[in-house]
Amino acid sequence: MRLLLEIIGWAGSALVILSLAQARVLRFRVLNLAGAVLAVVYNGVLGIWPFMAMNAVITVIDLYWLRRLLRERDDPAAYSVVEVSASDGYLRHVLGVHLDDIHQFQPGYAVPTTDDARRWAFLVQREAETVGAVVVRDEGAGQATVELDYVTERFRDCSPGQFVYGTSGVFGEHGLTRLVADPELARWTDYLARVGFHRDGDLWVREVAAA
Repeated sequence: MRLLLEIIGWAGSALVILSLAQARVLRFRVLNLAGAVLAVVYNGVLGIWPFMAMNAVITVIDLYWLRRLLRERDDPAAYSVVEVSASDGYLRHVLGVHLDDIHQFQPGYAVPTTDDARRWAFLVQREAETVGAVVVRDEGAGQATVELDYVTERFRDCSPGQFVYGTSGVFGEHGLTRLVADPELARWTDYLARVGFHRDGDLWVREVAAA
C-alpha cells in the first residue's frame, strides 16, 4: 500500500511538472488536472490537508477551463476572422514570428511581400489574440488554392479552422465556391478531413457555401 501511495505521489508531481512544459493550452489543462487529482488522493490519504485543499481547488479550476475550451471548439462566437491585404505589416509580423513553426508543416511557404489582387489573407482571432492565419490564391471561376492554413501551437488542439471554413463565411463573400489545398498542405489529410475537405482525385477540396 505504501509503495502504491508513493507511486501516486510521484506520478502526480511528474504530471504537474510535465503540464508546465506544454505550449498547447488544452494539453496543459488535461495534464495539470490529472496531476492535481493524483495529488488530492496522495495528500488526502496522508492527511496533509492544506495541500489536499490546494490541489482540490486546482482540480476545480482545471475542470472549469477544460469545459470552456472544449465548448469553444465548436462555438463560432469564440473566434472571428479579420481580412487583411497579403502584404499587411501585422500579417507579415505574425507569419515571420511563427515562420519556423510554419515550415514544420509547409516547408516551402514564403511570406508575401507585395500586394496581389489574386491573393486574400485572413487573421483568425480569439478575442484580441491572433491564433492563426489563412492565405488563399484566387484561381478564377470561383476556385481558390489555400496556400497557408496555420494555427499557433497554443490553440492547435482547439481547431479554429472548423470555424474559418465552416461558419465564418469569408470565402463565400469573395464569390468562391470551391477551395483546393496546396500540395504541401494536402499532406495533412487528417486535419483537412476534420475541417471539411475531401479527396477529389489527386486533390483535397472543399465546397464553399454561398454568402
